[in-house]
Amino acid sequence: MTRLDSSRSLRWLCTLAAALALVVVLFPVYAVIVGSFESTQTLFSGTFYWLPHAATLANYSTVIQAQSGHVLTSLIVALGTAALALIVAVPAAYALSKYRLRVTVVLVSSLLICQIVPSIVLATSLFIVFHWTHLVNSYPGLIIADGTYAIPFAILVLRAFFFSLPNEVMQAARVDGASEWQTFYRIVVPLARSAVITVAVFAFLNGWGDFIFALTILSGSGIEPITLGIYTYLGNYSTDWGAVMASAAFAMVPAGVMLVLAQRYIASGLTAGSVVG
Repeated sequence: MTRLDSSRSLRWLCTLAAALALVVVLFPVYAVIVGSFESTQTLFSGTFYWLPHAATLANYSTVIQAQSGHVLTSLIVALGTAALALIVAVPAAYALSKYRLRVTVVLVSSLLICQIVPSIVLATSLFIVFHWTHLVNSYPGLIIADGTYAIPFAILVLRAFFFSLPNEVMQAARVDGASEWQTFYRIVVPLARSAVITVAVFAFLNGWGDFIFALTILSGSGIEPITLGIYTYLGNYSTDWGAVMASAAFAMVPAGVMLVLAQRYIASGLTAGSVVG
């Protein structure tokens, strides 16, 4: 086989793999959207319809009345998680990348470990701590809990980006009379805009889609995000699967809008740290 034939084969193989991955990821979303316009009888008729069969908006009418408050709760939690992640992660990542600290290896290793600890383990431990500090059944408690995953990820991504910033830029700012803090928020943060937006979006999505922390920390409270709303709705009205599908589709809208608006920053923010200069 010639080099040209090998290159074409690899290109087709990669294209096929990408198409297969796209189908695997998007088909459940498509099925949820189609199902949200169908009745429970149609969904359990034994036939899958690629387009809504006997489409109805009754599911969305039911869901909007029942879940609007839950969406607002999720927005508060998601925005709070994103704000907390940025407040902690941006200066922490800068310090770990630009200053020689004896504990850097320990801190970075700890951050990596935090990413692999099961959420149910953290939720159980945090519930006990929050019970002592009276943060159970509260917005701050849930935001801090969601931050236990969002903050380590944000620090690791931002640290990789800050490594790519040339030290000469900071040194030039100091020569011009800028203090350490002025250099940080006037030079470093604007240069890291793409990375900052990237970690903010992922922190937002982490808070928006959280279920385990919400189920554990908000048990029995009046605060209920959209994930718990769907779970409770499913448990109480398990026969109305059309409304459940509509709830899931309704919950995807804010997160989808956020991803569409920030997609160009996400692409550059995730790859910026891999290129030095």
